[in-house]
Amino acid sequence: MCLAVPGRVLSTAEVDGTVMAEVDFGGVHKEVCLQYIPDVTVGEYVIVHVGFAIQRLDERSALDTLADFERLGILAEEFGDGFERAAQQGASPEGVGR
Repeated sequence: MCLAVPGRVLSTAEVDGTVMAEVDFGGVHKEVCLQYIPDVTVGEYVIVHVGFAIQRLDERSALDTLADFERLGILAEEFGDGFERAAQQGASPEGVGR
């Protein structure tokens, strides 16, 4: 199964003419292409599918989605422990704003 997963943009840079970002998925950092939404800024949440940010997402929705994925058992299957930590943060008030 291949999902679109929310993550928080940590940094952006142009690499060989393409806008890229380092995105945090609950402790797992991945390089993501921002070509579809190049004006994304650090701190925003994006939905990522097969290495491409395809849409912006507000923080609450991102954390809720990660928590839902965890409850369904999808995160462990797809991505491992980093995504489980992100979902757990979203399930409690302490996770908001991190």
